[in-house]
Amino acid sequence: MTLRKLFVGLLTVVAGGIISGIVGLIIGAFFGGNFAENLSFNGVRGYEAAGQLGLIFGAIGGGALVWLIVFKRFKNR
Repeated sequence: MTLRKLFVGLLTVVAGGIISGIVGLIIGAFFGGNFAENLSFNGVRGYEAAGQLGLIFGAIGGGALVWLIVFKRFKNR
């Protein structure tokens, strides 16, 4: 794997993590505002807490998924 492929792969993983984190934030805030009003996390409640958890889980999960997809593809080439 060349340095250029590694850089592009890491940049793709970071971008995928950011995008999936934003999607997780929106979905978490929607869920927390409608269904988890008593959820408390990091000193906030309701949609704010669920949005933060959605951001964290979305960014980690999306980044890991993109990592597996990108580097599995580069490994085969």
